[in-house]
Amino acid sequence: MNWKKLLLTLLVTCWSMCVMAQDEAGELNCTVEFNTDKVPNANKEVFNTLKNAISEYMNTTKWTDAVFSVNEKIQCKLFFTIATYEDGTGKMTGDLQIQSQRPVYNSSYMTTIINFRDTKIEFVYQENEPLVFSEVEMQSNLTAILNFYAYLIIAMDFDTFSERGGDPYYERAAQVVRMAQSSGETGWKAFEDTKNRSAVLSAYTEKSTSAIRNILYDYHRQGLDQMVVSVDKGRATVTKSLQMLKTIYDASPMSVCLSMFKDAKLDELVNIYSKANTTEKESVYETLYPLWPTEQTRLNNIKKEATNN
Repeated sequence: MNWKKLLLTLLVTCWSMCVMAQDEAGELNCTVEFNTDKVPNANKEVFNTLKNAISEYMNTTKWTDAVFSVNEKIQCKLFFTIATYEDGTGKMTGDLQIQSQRPVYNSSYMTTIINFRDTKIEFVYQENEPLVFSEVEMQSNLTAILNFYAYLIIAMDFDTFSERGGDPYYERAAQVVRMAQSSGETGWKAFEDTKNRSAVLSAYTEKSTSAIRNILYDYHRQGLDQMVVSVDKGRATVTKSLQMLKTIYDASPMSVCLSMFKDAKLDELVNIYSKANTTEKESVYETLYPLWPTEQTRLNNIKKEATNN
């Protein structure tokens, strides 16, 4: 028997199985972090096991029917800040910062798609408790929160690559919201506030504000992705896409999608227009200032660069 040949065959087989396993894993490359400074006397081990459980849940669950290679996975991050923790019941409350990025075509640059802070985080978790995924029933408030944001991350990412490409995943997020609303848990009720999970879903799916999804496509696919070919043409498309924000503002000035877009994009816009001409800078400033008047200092940076050119 040719032992070298047999060994080589086994190595190739193992490698192929590993590659297949990686390809069959979830669509997300999700980093999970916890800040527990506000609960200094709590058992820290429970947060370590929870962090690992959430990381495994987000990264190994198959959220879609699409096939993702390892380098196509969506880069995202969940940062939990725990405000209170009851050792006996396992009840936790706090905030969750959700971030996601996607690469700009033919470059090493990663552009932010989501940078959102959910202030209505409340769930119960016991150390080493398994997190179970289900599409048809609500397993826990924690998994409902994770499911909702996984689908939102995917939906918005798909929207940046094709017009309304995220449709199936907004619908799955909507199913999560419907199940959670019947549970009575906080953060899900319609009209509870303007920035809870129900409000976020509505902002991207209701007709009056869903133009934000057209902006996601035009800004990223027709704008940023084209800058490698022509910076001026790509930037002109970004400028045109920003004008649609006014339509959303006129329909719903308090829509959470406006603040979500600002938190993801404002610093990037300063960089995009750093090489634009004065007329274009002034136009963008005049478009954005009525939407975000409290951000005048940052918005001024768009115009400030004009004096340096």
